[in-house]
Amino acid sequence: MGELTGRIRGMLEQQIGRVWVAGEVSNFRAQGSGHIYFTLKDAYAQIPCVLFRTEPVSHRELIADGQKLVAQGDVTVYEARGQYQLVVCAVELQGVGALQVAFEKLKQKLAAEGLFAPDRKRPLPKFPERIGVATSPTGAAIRDVVHVVRRRNPSLEIVLAPCRVQGDGAARDIASAIHLLNEFGKNGRLHLILVTRGGGSFEDLWAFNEETLARAIFESALPVISAVGHEIDFTIADFVADARAATPSAAAEIITEGFVSSCRFLSQCGQRMRQLFRQQ
Repeated sequence: MGELTGRIRGMLEQQIGRVWVAGEVSNFRAQGSGHIYFTLKDAYAQIPCVLFRTEPVSHRELIADGQKLVAQGDVTVYEARGQYQLVVCAVELQGVGALQVAFEKLKQKLAAEGLFAPDRKRPLPKFPERIGVATSPTGAAIRDVVHVVRRRNPSLEIVLAPCRVQGDGAARDIASAIHLLNEFGKNGRLHLILVTRGGGSFEDLWAFNEETLARAIFESALPVISAVGHEIDFTIADFVADARAATPSAAAEIITEGFVSSCRFLSQCGQRMRQLFRQQ
């Protein structure tokens, strides 16, 4: 029996391999081990699915009975039961509507816990000498930030913590970058952290709406500015952060405003003094 089941498993894995399957979740079970079991079904068939705890899958917490989704995984056989199943490695919710519901649900939860409270937001340093930036090293956001900073305050140092800003595991990646910058920033080596990326669709920006990232921002020992997308885009990260900027460039302007204002003031003082000397 074991040999036969093993041969069937080998045939399935070799001939079918990794697939995408769309359907509705039923028989959802979350185990204490962290593994998730559910059935994905449509009007004609169903397939048992397992999502292991170690798999870095976005939207894991949103999987529930009745949820429509598309799952990617490998078709295999659970030999102990002689049952074929899909071992899931990626999940996409179907429709922005489901994401919007999840957004509002998490927003209400974190607001009730006080993560958005105005009295816990820290003031930004007026004259930072070194800042940390958590973003993609190849994206437009870091280029915009560097361009504005170099134009307005060339002496300001930028420490980049490269991370993914989109896709499965991106929220954990950004959270890890924040933790890394906090470690580096001990003893005054950093003065604030900028979490940023350029524009995109609601789905593209979803990493900035995940609880993992929200809690990393909340727990940061350094003040955090969130600058995600464009003016019309608002994310959970924006609500938790100590300050929000409409764009990466706008964030760089906020960070350098103290230096620029001081230079402007000193220039005006110099002009006034020269005028007074000429009047003598």
